[in-house]
Amino acid sequence: MIQTLQFYLSYPFVRYALIVGTLIALCSALLGVTLVLKRFSYIGDGLSHVAFGALAVATIFDIGNSAIVVMPVTVVAAILILRTGQNPRIHGDAAIAMLSVGSLAIGYLVMNLFSTSANISGDVCSTLFGSTSILTLTKAEVWLCVILSVTVVVVFIFLYNRIFAVTFDENFARATGIKANFYNNLIAVITAVIIVLAMNLVGSLLISALVIFPALSAMRVIQNFRGVVIYAAVVSVFCALIGIVVSILFSTPVGSTIVAADIVVFLLSCLAKNIMKH
Repeated sequence: MIQTLQFYLSYPFVRYALIVGTLIALCSALLGVTLVLKRFSYIGDGLSHVAFGALAVATIFDIGNSAIVVMPVTVVAAILILRTGQNPRIHGDAAIAMLSVGSLAIGYLVMNLFSTSANISGDVCSTLFGSTSILTLTKAEVWLCVILSVTVVVVFIFLYNRIFAVTFDENFARATGIKANFYNNLIAVITAVIIVLAMNLVGSLLISALVIFPALSAMRVIQNFRGVVIYAAVVSVFCALIGIVVSILFSTPVGSTIVAADIVVFLLSCLAKNIMKH
């Protein structure tokens, strides 16, 4: 098995997949802790469906670089979800549900009406549950992911204290002079960027797992915010690497394998918490 893995690692596309998968998992975990604590953990699912709808439109119009369409649309949707969720007449979960279901339906409808592909069901399934596209990344796509991921990590580290304040108590943050609306919008924009990057890795329907499971696993065994963030990042990167390696060795779906690894770690964390109680 080790020899087989060494053989595969000799190919650049495998190394690209490991680099991109690691960076996406790291960024998802950092944002995941904040989103879970703000009770917006399901925003990833909503935005991924919006991205699916935008991707369907980009595919129909044969736009070579679909990110040109998908990224701005998803960013706008993230800000709209945040704004609408603050409306007392429409709660956050209702806003996410509206955009999520609506975008998914429109995307599938557009693909059925205008697609020239002979395998529409296969294209939709690959987009929703992930595909082997993570193994066909070009060097330019890898560099784009690296630049965006490093930007997310730098922003998170540089603004750590303010994000911490906005996450736990927005009213207190405003009282101390922090522009809570700006940082909420920033979190929404960064989340949208990560969602778009993660679509090739785990697909639209499984993105929420990258956001939720590492954060929940960390919260089972760690009691402070910084510790939870670090633990979640380590768990997420570990599961992504294991998932990609296993999928390469045993020809399993990349996204599903990564999520399965996250579930196992979550269950082990729950077990560890129960043991520590006794």
